[in-house]
Amino acid sequence: MAVPFDQRPDLIWFDGKLQPTSDSQISVLTHGLHYGSCVFEGERAYGGAIYKCTEHSERLRRSAGILDFEIPYSVDEIEAAKKLVVEKNGMASCYVRPVAWRGSEMMAVAAQHSTIHVAIA
Repeated sequence: MAVPFDQRPDLIWFDGKLQPTSDSQISVLTHGLHYGSCVFEGERAYGGAIYKCTEHSERLRRSAGILDFEIPYSVDEIEAAKKLVVEKNGMASCYVRPVAWRGSEMMAVAAQHSTIHVAIA
């Protein structure tokens, strides 16, 4: 039987630091869940190198802009974090999932004052 993702021993980069997957929790009342204010990329790493890494990071930031929020990390910072996650989890060939969303400070359609969170699994 497969181990549920929230119980895996992997590390996730969450808002600027690596932490165990099981510690990476968000509120059920987060804006990203209720209003779809979330952007993500699906990427593959082969032999430790993330395919089209820069293009994915740039598109993640552009997608956030379309939803009228700015990711608080540069393309270079996002790329470094993705590479760190791949390295620290010891997975040279794997799927990489960066995601950014509005937090739980507001439950309204326009939530410009919500914290922007970023995670990379």
